[in-house]
Amino acid sequence: MNNVEYKRKSKLVPLTIAVIFLIFSAFVYYQSLFQPVTANTDAPQKVINIPKGYSTVKIGKILKENNLIKNEWFFVLRVKALNADGKLQAGKYLLSSNMTTDQIIKKIAAGKVQNDTIKVTIPEGFTVKDIAEKLSQLGLVNKNKFLEVAQNDTFNYDFLKDIPKDRPSRLEGYIFPDTYQIPVDASEKEIINSMLKRFEEVYNTTIKDNAKNVGMSPDQIVIIASMIEKEAVVDKDRPLIAGVIYNRLKKHMKLQIDATVQYALGKHKDKLLYKDLEVDSPYNTYQHYGLPIGPICNPGFKSIEAALFPAKHDFYYYVAKEGGSHIFTKTYEEHLKAQKAILTNSK
Repeated sequence: MNNVEYKRKSKLVPLTIAVIFLIFSAFVYYQSLFQPVTANTDAPQKVINIPKGYSTVKIGKILKENNLIKNEWFFVLRVKALNADGKLQAGKYLLSSNMTTDQIIKKIAAGKVQNDTIKVTIPEGFTVKDIAEKLSQLGLVNKNKFLEVAQNDTFNYDFLKDIPKDRPSRLEGYIFPDTYQIPVDASEKEIINSMLKRFEEVYNTTIKDNAKNVGMSPDQIVIIASMIEKEAVVDKDRPLIAGVIYNRLKKHMKLQIDATVQYALGKHKDKLLYKDLEVDSPYNTYQHYGLPIGPICNPGFKSIEAALFPAKHDFYYYVAKEGGSHIFTKTYEEHLKAQKAILTNSK
């Protein structure tokens, strides 16, 4: 073998290896496209809406944007291979990233939407806007339509009859925090109704007959409970905070509850500034006496119970400690000392 042939062969070896590697890599990648985006069996489910008249390419794009498939062009090829082109049906589908591309195609081609439900947990303290945002992220509702229906549609419940029509968020406080099984094809109104029905159960068994015992209307109980929900972190503090609210109301003191200012601002701030306390809003309890004009969130059962059965004590102030519990005091001077002690201990 002369030097020319040797050099030629020595160049071909790495080139051949590179070609084989590329072919092998392409094969491995192609095989991976048949697998789900994730192998996690607990991957969250999401409702995907396939509009009428959408092409296979457009459907593939929706699925890729929602991280349900790895490659939209592979999706198109598999639709053709499975003889499903032109057979994909419009509708809402409950899909997950742990489904294979073939499983997704077969489900959409079969139009399997009617029996699908998605489990949704609404945490205590969520506002109506928070709920709309969560349901929208899951693909269950149009956020703006959900808020519009909540504010303006008709809902026939006794506990809603006395709510002022000009309240900025009419259903705030009445969409009960709980875990729901929601059909994927449910409308915004149907979803809201299911949550109002759950509140109705609490209203009939707990609120309706007990509100008068503390001299409040059911609506006022919900308002108080919403403030407790936002202020309390540990359960043992809920009736104590309720007691402070009732004590201040009886003394005609401003409630001065930070959570009402947060609601008035329309955003959460880790630390309120003095200028924040001056925000012009009927929800701002630093500026107005008495209760705010409506609930500031949707309270859970424990906060509602605390509003109905407040602790009896002589406290008028409280301040949060590290960890979320509170120090309760009788006088403003004691309150300032408690604040100072917390600041000293945090250094």
